[in-house]
Amino acid sequence: MSITPPEAASPVVFPNSIWAATAPVRTLAPALASDAEADTVIIGGGFTGLSAALELARVGQRVVLLEAQAVGWGASGRNNGQVIPTLTAAEPDAIVQRYGKTGERFVQLIGASASTLFDIVRRERIDAEAEQAGWFQPAHSPGRVALSRSRVQAWQRHGFPARLLDREETAALLGSTFWYGGMLNPTGGHINPLALARGLAGAAEAHGATLHEVTAATGWARDGDRWTVSTATGRRVRARHLICATNAYTGERVHELARPLARTLVPVLSWQMSTAPIADDLRKAILPGRQAVSDTRGDLRFFRYDARNRLITGAAVIGNRDVRRRVAEKAARNLADAFPALGQQPMTHVWSGYIGMTWDRFPRVYHLGQGAWGWFGCNGRGVALAVSLGRELARAVSGAALDTLALPVSEPRPLPFHALVRKVAPNYLAWLRRKDLREPAVKP
Repeated sequence: MSITPPEAASPVVFPNSIWAATAPVRTLAPALASDAEADTVIIGGGFTGLSAALELARVGQRVVLLEAQAVGWGASGRNNGQVIPTLTAAEPDAIVQRYGKTGERFVQLIGASASTLFDIVRRERIDAEAEQAGWFQPAHSPGRVALSRSRVQAWQRHGFPARLLDREETAALLGSTFWYGGMLNPTGGHINPLALARGLAGAAEAHGATLHEVTAATGWARDGDRWTVSTATGRRVRARHLICATNAYTGERVHELARPLARTLVPVLSWQMSTAPIADDLRKAILPGRQAVSDTRGDLRFFRYDARNRLITGAAVIGNRDVRRRVAEKAARNLADAFPALGQQPMTHVWSGYIGMTWDRFPRVYHLGQGAWGWFGCNGRGVALAVSLGRELARAVSGAALDTLALPVSEPRPLPFHALVRKVAPNYLAWLRRKDLREPAVKP
């Protein structure tokens, strides 16, 4: 695998992540230099936009995708790379209760989302360090085992292969007695997220999509039977259909872009990091099956191996003082608590980026006008979900009937006092820590 050269030669600077250091090189697509026409214009070069562009190009649509920085520059290239076929807090039965038949289709999309991603990687032969080794959610207290059992039963009712592991099975899977049991989903796994973004971009281009990087969209408007997207280059794209795929970074690069939509979610900074490669004897004893792992805490403990046997993990702290050092030390302590043989592992790469959070942890799908769609609020589950929703949005702009789509549409409702909510959101961690100490009430 080729190694990315120093980013100083590029007009786009990526965070100092392990992904930027190891993802296959991609030459930036040229900025938009003249007005363009398309069947569909897509704003945002993350997993959603790239997945939609790929699917539309495969069926012969003329696609133009605009990215303000470079594909994978935002959350899609900064995350932990865990491919998880569930949501963080919205359970399948609650989704069906809220959205009815559409909710049932949405649950099917979520439950199949990890397999969808890995199938695309295999079909397009994307070099993304993909390992479909499963995803495991260990329970951090005896009471959380009941929660795991409830979740397993719910996903099994909807036809997905979740399985409950007892404490002994969990210890064997993880190489640790730190947890009490948990939910295993064998369809999950992990990838190099920046490599996936760049691979999706290359696949979309190979099928005929046109990408323009370093081209910030500044707004859109309906013009007759077309959507016109204006850009910071002064050029415009006209298209019959529009997909807004900016999620947590909506309004972050261009503050006036879709401000009502940006105020429906809260961007929360998420910290990720990487150890040096783990010695072979420890790697064989700790997480020998190489699953992706994220537990039941709100103050989450999560980790998995990359292709070079580094442990990819993360942490959160309260306050803005010396955050980089504090999150790295906390993540090292968390790993050592669970796996004493590791000791306090130094972190070779520490980086951060926004995730889009909604107040109730449900994602938001918006029908923005005739032939125009978008979704927002990954709530920390954006990898598999974004790829699948990109495909579904491609179906929507291709004319699929609304009652066949797995798109639970709602009206945009900006959060009151949004600026204040953004400021206090980091303190949410303190509430999560208190909640982690209480056993949940689970219906039998």
